[in-house]
Amino acid sequence: MLVVGSGAREHALAWRLASEAGVDRVIVAPGNPGMTDVAETRSHVPSADQGAVARLARDEGADLVVVGPEGPLVEGLAETLREAGIPVFGPSAAAAALEGSKAFCREVATEAGVPMAEGEVFDAVRPALAWAHRMEAPVVVKADGLAAGKGVTVCETLADVERALEEALTLEVFGPAGRRVVLERALDGREASVMALCDETAILVLPSARDHKRLGEGDSGPNTGGMGAISPVPELTDDDTVQLLDRFHRPVLAALARRGIPFRGALYAGLMLTDGGPRLLEFNVRLGDPEAQAILPRVAVPLSALLLAAAQGRLASAAADLGLGDALVPASAEAVVAVVLASAGYPGTPRTGDPIEGLGDALSTGATVFHGATSRRQPDGMPLTAGGRVLTVVGRGANVAEAAGVAHGAADAIRFSGVQRRRDIGRDVATSATGVTGPTAATGVVARPTAGTGVARPTAAAGTAP
Repeated sequence: MLVVGSGAREHALAWRLASEAGVDRVIVAPGNPGMTDVAETRSHVPSADQGAVARLARDEGADLVVVGPEGPLVEGLAETLREAGIPVFGPSAAAAALEGSKAFCREVATEAGVPMAEGEVFDAVRPALAWAHRMEAPVVVKADGLAAGKGVTVCETLADVERALEEALTLEVFGPAGRRVVLERALDGREASVMALCDETAILVLPSARDHKRLGEGDSGPNTGGMGAISPVPELTDDDTVQLLDRFHRPVLAALARRGIPFRGALYAGLMLTDGGPRLLEFNVRLGDPEAQAILPRVAVPLSALLLAAAQGRLASAAADLGLGDALVPASAEAVVAVVLASAGYPGTPRTGDPIEGLGDALSTGATVFHGATSRRQPDGMPLTAGGRVLTVVGRGANVAEAAGVAHGAADAIRFSGVQRRRDIGRDVATSATGVTGPTAATGVVARPTAGTGVARPTAAAGTAP
């Protein structure tokens, strides 16, 4: 199997696929040196080079290509592979526009009747600012296109709105991605990431997760590609998660189908769980990073079989063969917490080349470490930082608190200059007896946020910061 990408999500995919019966080899292109414990890497094949990826898949006889990041999907890698007769888990460019354009996502979601925040699309500062004045702050300003996880600004004041609009539309700090913006009224609640495996025949929802986008503890500081994740979401039961498919995923898939756009891949609904029910923040068209690092260890059936079946348009039959009758991918009863260690300077320009120490000590605790942006110093092989989100440290436990203890204990052992980390990931979650559902006062589709859980603004951003 060939995994396309180079981050911690792709390491987690390779780790999971390599562990399954029937998977003889896993190759990651381009990958990074930290993945070689579970996969071969092809550093000379960039994920943006569609021809090179297709040649590699053909030359290696790949039974399946799994595309990790959103960029290659938006640029049409899936079509290139399908036209070459190579099975690929990932949607076409037309379907990937759900993530590639927030304006398109809002248009399709509106057509589908998906509940979301009040909002509008603008390409000029003056009308956008007038709308924000009518809404009153807080308002969220989102660059329309892919902006490496940094294109969403939560504005607490109208002055913040004006500044964000000037940056996107006048100064063009996001380049072409920011030449249109989506403005939305901010929502109060707790976030949840609900991802499903899809094709034209079926949809299967993965275990729920919660991402933590802000750089600082207590959801402070700028947006990032994600500083950590937990799975499951305490406010969601398994039944709630399945019901969310009817509220969000299925209506949007149907709206795409009416436009002649089939969808084969992972459809990720970023949601805000508000007092009035769940509301859409965004759709993504791939597994989340770092959510995948928290979800994949919990999947209790062969993932490779499901991904291949979705790529071939036979997910319903594969689900039936595995006895999956309720749209839910079975998961272990454990909880998982994933903690990201980032370089100095992230989410701006990250510092690179710093030696990383303590990896062996971290692994000895029983945690798992996925490499997101590392290289090797020659000739001694010392691991070095090579980007923004360097490592994801994953802990498991009977409940979220126990898993957080494992993850943070292991993260404490890892050292590099200027390391940035949120120490609150998983530590502010009430635990349940099983560790699976947490607070269970679910009414309707989802549980109401419990008192004292704080307020989260809609910080989810399309794209993954490097």
